[in-house]
Amino acid sequence: MTDPVMRLKDLTLSLDGNAGMVEILKGISFDVMQGETLGLTGASGSGKSSLLMVMGGLERASSGLISALGHDLTPMGEDALARFRRDNMGVVFQSFHLIPTMTALENVALPLELAGEADAFGRAATELEAVGLGDRGNHYPSQMSGGEQQRVALARAVVGRPKILLADEPTGNLDAATGELVMDLLFDLRDRTGATLILVTHASELAARCDRVIQLRDGLVLSDNVAVAAQ
Repeated sequence: MTDPVMRLKDLTLSLDGNAGMVEILKGISFDVMQGETLGLTGASGSGKSSLLMVMGGLERASSGLISALGHDLTPMGEDALARFRRDNMGVVFQSFHLIPTMTALENVALPLELAGEADAFGRAATELEAVGLGDRGNHYPSQMSGGEQQRVALARAVVGRPKILLADEPTGNLDAATGELVMDLLFDLRDRTGATLILVTHASELAARCDRVIQLRDGLVLSDNVAVAAQ
């Protein structure tokens, strides 16, 4: 049997709020397999985005274990987590997170430059072409629409050929038509790169495109099912 790409065991997350410590995740356990597309759903405040942050090493769990690609992330320091994420993961956020003083081409090339890749800008140009922005490489984020910025963010997320692709409500700030375009691109990029995709979404039509859907409620797994479209 293939080993899981990610394994979560009894993960908890507590954060300090105005009224004291708040339990965000209350003991999450599941495996994610190679090539799987996993949707994380649930109402606002259910813990799905926090869970994705923990899975990406962007938030440290309060307790429990998490491994990715056979590596235990639990004891890693911030620098080690950053290197692991750079080498193995791509992340797409709802709010794009592009660097405003860099062009689209520079934003996409940045992860490769940080990794010391020689052909960073050539590969970045190829990825911009793949998301339909080959002619926008010299434009800054402020000169681009929200949909274009998110397409740049997609190109940046996959330029390093990550084994794991994490997406947190990637269409949340887009209109319906642009959001559909971005999601089509995201799934196309997943198919092209062979990455395992973990997608946080509140949209049932997006969840139905996933192989499997885990629904969260109050920091717990409410259900874990194969999506109807994948059956």
